[in-house]
Amino acid sequence: MERVATKKTTGQNTIDVALIGGGIMSATLGALLKLLEPSWTIKVFERLDAVAQESSNPWNNAGTGHAALCELNYTPEKADGTVEISKAVAINEQFEVSREFWHHLLTGGHLPEPASFISHTPHMTFVRGTANVDYLKRRFTALSAHPLFSEMEFTDDPAVIAQWAPLLVLDRDSDEAVAATRATSGTDVDFGALTSQLFAYLTANGVELNLQHEVNKLKKRKDGTWDVTVKDVSWNAKAAPRTVNARFVFVGAGGGALPLLQKAGIKEAKGYGGFPISGEFLRTDDPELVAQHQAKVYGKADVGSPPMSVPHLDTRVVDGKTYLMFGPYAGFSPKYLKKGSLLDLFTSLRTHNIGSMLGAGLKNIDLTQYLVGQLLASPESKFTALQGFMPTAHPKDWEKITAGQRVQVIKKDPKKGGVLEFGTEVIAAADGSIAGLLGASPGASTAVPAMIDLLERCFPQRFAAWRPELATMIPSLGQAQWEATELDSLSAAAGPSEEAVGAR
Repeated sequence: MERVATKKTTGQNTIDVALIGGGIMSATLGALLKLLEPSWTIKVFERLDAVAQESSNPWNNAGTGHAALCELNYTPEKADGTVEISKAVAINEQFEVSREFWHHLLTGGHLPEPASFISHTPHMTFVRGTANVDYLKRRFTALSAHPLFSEMEFTDDPAVIAQWAPLLVLDRDSDEAVAATRATSGTDVDFGALTSQLFAYLTANGVELNLQHEVNKLKKRKDGTWDVTVKDVSWNAKAAPRTVNARFVFVGAGGGALPLLQKAGIKEAKGYGGFPISGEFLRTDDPELVAQHQAKVYGKADVGSPPMSVPHLDTRVVDGKTYLMFGPYAGFSPKYLKKGSLLDLFTSLRTHNIGSMLGAGLKNIDLTQYLVGQLLASPESKFTALQGFMPTAHPKDWEKITAGQRVQVIKKDPKKGGVLEFGTEVIAAADGSIAGLLGASPGASTAVPAMIDLLERCFPQRFAAWRPELATMIPSLGQAQWEATELDSLSAAAGPSEEAVGAR
C-alpha cells in the first residue's frame, strides 16, 4: 500500500512524514525526501535541545568513514586460510554511495564546504606478531586485487611504518614482528557537523524541526496513518501532549528506536531485542603528538570483543581542530541512549523477545566475559593497550572521554533462539507506513544506502519514478539496474569529485 499517495481519508492537519530523532539517519532521509518530493510536509521531533547529540555527536563515535580499508572484522579468515573480502567490498560500495550523495548536496549548494565535515585521513591497519603479520599480508593480497582496494599498500618494514605513522614504532622493540597496510583515500568524518548542516538545509526548505519534543506513543489509525503523540519537555511545568497525524513515520532515534517500534505494535518488530554497550576513549590535543600521527590506525580485536571494540588510534578533526583518540574501551550500561534511562533494557523486554535475548546471551558467553574483563580492568591496564599501539604514550598527555551508547541488534533464530547482530538493519511494516533503523557500526557511514533501501521498501510504487533522479544524485547506485551507456552519461553529468567527498 502506498502511504503518501492520497489525502482523501485524512484531515487537513495530516503531514506527509514524521521523522523521530535528530541524528544522521533522520537528516539523511529528510534530505533525500526533500529532493525527491519537495512539496511533502515533514516534521522532525528530537527530545534533546539540539540535533546530533547522541550517536551522531563527533565525540560519541570514531568518525571513521567506514570503507573497509582498515577494519579487520570485515575480512574474516576462512578455515582454509583464505581471506573473505565480500563484506569489505559491500561496505566500501555503500560508503561510496554516501560520498556521492554528499557531493551532490555540495555541488547543489545545499551543504557548505566539505572541509567543514570531512577530511582526507589515511586508513591503516597495524598488527603485531608473526601470525598476525602473515594474516595481514594475505588480507592485503586478497583486497588489493580488487579495483576498489588497488591503491592499498603493505609493509612489514618498521622504517616504512615510521614514515607512515611514526608513533607506532618509536621506541618499539626491534625484534617484534610488525606489519601495516595503508590506504591514503581514507576519510575522517564529523558526523555531528554533517547532521547539523543537513538539518539546516531542511529547515531552510520548509521542514519543521521540533527540539525538546519527545515522542512517547505511536498509534495506527484505521485509515493507515499514524497518530504520533509528542510531549514538549522544554520546561518543568506539566504540559499536555499533542498528537500529530502522519502518513509515514521514520524512527531514527538510535538506541531509542526499538522501544518506539515496540510501542507501535508492528509485527515486524516482534522477536527483536537490543543489547546496550557503552564505551570510553582516550583523547589528546597535544600539538607535538598530533603532528606525528596523521592516520586512522586499526588493530586486531581481542577474542570475544564486539566489532565496535576493535582498538584504533585515530586522527580526529572536530570543529576545525585536530586531536588523537584511542579506544574504545567497552563498558556496560542498561541505557539505550547516553542520555537515556537506566530502565531502558528492562522495559524493552517482551514475551516475544525474551527467548531471543536469552538465546543470544548463551551463544555469546565470550562477549560477556570480555565486557566483565573491561569493566574490571584498572586504568593502568587500559593504558597498556594504548602503549601497544604507541610505546611512548604517557598518561599525563591523555584524558578519558565517554563515548555514545550502542545497541546491538538481537534477532529471533529458529535454531539458536536468538542471534546477536553487529550491523545495522531496517525494520519496516508490511504496508510501508512506518520504519526504523536498529544497530550500530558501520552506521553513519552507510546512512545514505540504508535510507535508499528504506525508500524502496516503504514506497515501492513511487520508487520507480524516483530512480532516475536518484541516479543523477548517486551515479554508482544500482548499476546493475541501468544500462551501462546510461550510467556513463550520468557519471559524466555528475562532474569531478570535490575534496574527499566525491567518487574516487
